[in-house]
Amino acid sequence: MTDTPSTVHSTQRLPLIDVARGGALVAMAIYHFTWDLEFFGYVERGTTAYGGWKLFARLIAGSFLFLVGISLVLGHGKGIRWRSFGKRLAMIAAAAGLITLATYFATPDRFIFFGILHNIAVSSVFGLLFVRLPAIISLMAGLVILFAGPYLTGPLFDHSLLLWPGLFTVPVTSNDLVPFFPWTACVLFGISAAKLATDRGMIPRLATIYRGENRLGKILSFGGRHSLAVYLLHQPLLIGLVFLASLLVPANVTHSPASVIRDCKQTCVRTDTPEFCARYCQCVVDELVATDLLQSLPSSRSPGDLRPEIRAITNSCAEAHR
Repeated sequence: MTDTPSTVHSTQRLPLIDVARGGALVAMAIYHFTWDLEFFGYVERGTTAYGGWKLFARLIAGSFLFLVGISLVLGHGKGIRWRSFGKRLAMIAAAAGLITLATYFATPDRFIFFGILHNIAVSSVFGLLFVRLPAIISLMAGLVILFAGPYLTGPLFDHSLLLWPGLFTVPVTSNDLVPFFPWTACVLFGISAAKLATDRGMIPRLATIYRGENRLGKILSFGGRHSLAVYLLHQPLLIGLVFLASLLVPANVTHSPASVIRDCKQTCVRTDTPEFCARYCQCVVDELVATDLLQSLPSSRSPGDLRPEIRAITNSCAEAHR
């Protein structure tokens, strides 16, 4: 039977979307592998938290959320398929809970309480409100969520149970923080783009532009169709491989004053003001350099137990600049 536009829209997966999602997974694996190398000391501390790597991470997260919005329209734009939606939502929510639990025990000071999967779960429910509305409405709502956050922040959202909207006023740290504001805007932009495409009859044409029939396309498409499983499995595999490598060939770690100050500030602002942290971290690094202890810092991002003489320096600087 020949697919009509509405049949294509409601039941056919677009290979192009699966390939795009697979490509985003590859980019995410590259970022996480670099993070793992940094964690075990093979890459300078702070590398993935700043500059181009930070932008790379944000582009990856944004692309996943944008594709979520497109998929919502493709799957439910002609009517919400509650059973399919509920099953997918339950899987994502369970995976998000698993990640929170695992990271709470692995890195309790930076555990993932609202990461990309948490956002996808919440944004998917929120996005259902827009899948059958005109594209301009989801576009305008996305712009509001993108830019309104700074005007809505307040102490109320500093409570641990209310950090997820992203409206907190205190410093918050997590290995993967993707709050509702502003990130859900990407989902709404994806909904808007998909609505425009469907309204103009572009979906059937997009289904024929690229079918992912070459080898690379098939690999990426397979990953895109099983993105949740790939997401859950890739990081334990990568970090396990880097851990094994660290046992065989330990990293030769060297600390630069600039990287230590940067890392110190990142940790310090969790509990103190930026002004204090700037003075405190500069003091600590100056003392470490003067006493030739800079290279005695822990090699990984997990601080571990500091040597007593380093601990004495940190305590002295804290008291001097408090």
